[in-house]
Amino acid sequence: MPLHLDTATTHLVLDMAHGSALSFLKEKLATAKAITVLTGAGISADSGVPTFRGNDGLWRTYRAEDLATPEAFERDPRLVWEWYNWRRELIAMKQPNAAHTAVVELERRCQAFWLITQNVDGLHRAAGSRKLSEIHGNIWMVRCTRCGVVEDNRDVPIGILPFCHHCKSLLRPHIVWFGESLFAGEVEQCSTVLQRCDVLLVIGTSGTVYPAAGFASMAKNAGAFVVEINLDPTPQSTLVDVSLQGRANDIVPLLLEPL
Repeated sequence: MPLHLDTATTHLVLDMAHGSALSFLKEKLATAKAITVLTGAGISADSGVPTFRGNDGLWRTYRAEDLATPEAFERDPRLVWEWYNWRRELIAMKQPNAAHTAVVELERRCQAFWLITQNVDGLHRAAGSRKLSEIHGNIWMVRCTRCGVVEDNRDVPIGILPFCHHCKSLLRPHIVWFGESLFAGEVEQCSTVLQRCDVLLVIGTSGTVYPAAGFASMAKNAGAFVVEINLDPTPQSTLVDVSLQGRANDIVPLLLEPL
């Protein structure tokens, strides 16, 4: 893909093999006082994590959309937990990749850093990320349906049905299901970091699922320089300042190499 500059919109599509393009982006990151990163399924795909949507999410005769709802859990919690057990078993075999590790290094270098991830696989935490919002939850956490306590649980397989140690009520996955709102505190935190950052990296997300699909616009409107890294163009590609097409595992580590 050639180096391309649209001077009318200042939108860039860069070939990362082009030395000046790579140096330009590395300098942007090196001089940024505040960096926010938004990640989606594409960063975990390089670790072999399936999307659990469409064909990847088909389990028995069910789709993710059939099971990841409050109504499905109320109707048949055992079935929903069996599906999540299957997902946990698949994810447990996966490891963070070089893109996850590079995000951790960005956190180390930049004091005003924050990671927002739509992924529930826990690979960012496994890689060492600590300043993060898991806006859709974490598959390795459980939440009591009565007292609301949230706890880590990495049992593989998890006992079905699992019950709360505190009040003995049924536990559910600590996941934001279809039809549920994001955790209020996380939404507030995301809004704060998106509006204060100098650079926003959007990595491996399709830009179609809200509210995360609006995060690039929020940051850009607040003055941030926005970079998209994705295998294919997205609805965000004409909005961002720089669009890089390729695997997160290949591109993100390049941005941290010495100038």
